[in-house]
Amino acid sequence: MSSELFSPLPLRSGQVLRNRIAKAAMEENMAGDGQLPGQGLLSLYRRWASGGTGLLITGNVMVHAEALTGPGGVVLDERAPLEPFREWARAGKSGGGAIWMQINHPGRQIQADMPGVVWGPSDVAVSLGKHSSRFGRPLAMTAEQIEATVTRYAVTARRAEEAGFDGVEIHAAHGYLLSQFLSPLVNKRTDAWGGSLENRARMLLDIVRAVRVTVSPSFAVAVKLNSADFQRGGFDADDARQVIEMLAPLGVDLVELSGGSYESPAMSGRPADSRTQAREAYFLDLARDLVKSSPLPLMLTGGITRRETAEKVLESGVAIIGMGTALAVTPDLPDRWRDGREADHQLRPVTWSDKALASAAGMAQVRHQMRRIAGDRRITPNTHPAVALICEQRRQRRALRGYRAWLSTTRGTAGG
Repeated sequence: MSSELFSPLPLRSGQVLRNRIAKAAMEENMAGDGQLPGQGLLSLYRRWASGGTGLLITGNVMVHAEALTGPGGVVLDERAPLEPFREWARAGKSGGGAIWMQINHPGRQIQADMPGVVWGPSDVAVSLGKHSSRFGRPLAMTAEQIEATVTRYAVTARRAEEAGFDGVEIHAAHGYLLSQFLSPLVNKRTDAWGGSLENRARMLLDIVRAVRVTVSPSFAVAVKLNSADFQRGGFDADDARQVIEMLAPLGVDLVELSGGSYESPAMSGRPADSRTQAREAYFLDLARDLVKSSPLPLMLTGGITRRETAEKVLESGVAIIGMGTALAVTPDLPDRWRDGREADHQLRPVTWSDKALASAAGMAQVRHQMRRIAGDRRITPNTHPAVALICEQRRQRRALRGYRAWLSTTRGTAGG
């Protein structure tokens, strides 16, 4: 079947994606020993690579060994051995598509029991009601820490290219560090990194510049950006439009649009406000407005599971569609679409009224399926979300012990 979905997409860097379907980043939390990609990740990405996507974007890789979104996170810093990452890149490209590494710093979205540092633009803590104590109290970053973090992103990007990845995606969405700097609700600074949108975007723009001059011209550089934070008074669609315009002259190939944060998990269809109640393509209405003025190609992620929906997104002017959960349940979904078929299964819905807990359970369900794919086991879409969450918490406790031991013996526990 002929479709724009299966047409190539040339990018500014000269890279050409073979089709308009991408696996969006999902936090696998599957690091092996030493916070490195292990055999499970390699198996998982080989399976995705064989399923027909044009682009695989990895789950977030940490630029700072002392700041992880979870204890099972992968770290690529100056000291990490490159061979495991070379194997990961080879696995991701084994089916003929491209693989980009998503690079990230969690900022204040770090669990309270994690060692290391909890940083933010300001000392504004994550507010999740009765769940707030799960997160550490952030310290406002100094100018020196901001500059060191910019350098960390550039180092990780350079090493990703050395390992054979085709590009990087700088994560500035979902309430992580760069999203925190962009948000007027979190960023209360009165210096060069706070106040106006231009100042709040300064760290992101500095990172993009540092990465672009560090990597080859043919290496893709993308940014993941919230179309909105879905919090009243937060980063909104007009802010997103302006930031995209700021990114355009800096050599960015693509901007991926998503939305939300831990406080308002719109990326899983559970915003804190009511501006999106869509069951599919959560952020399409916002994307339609942004695509009209965007000087850069846009990718849209969030709630896309059917070919009909994907075609609708492309018809809006979006250049590429991103899928996460759908590919954790049906890793060969692009090939199925090409053959005129759809997925056989969907995950059991999480209907809990506690949005923070429901979001955590939903992510646990997805990780449960990813581990099954990695182990070459059948998908179990009806796994109860409570069971998936309990299993995930047990794995996290084991991973935390390993991360603490690794950090204390190889990196030290002091911030810097």
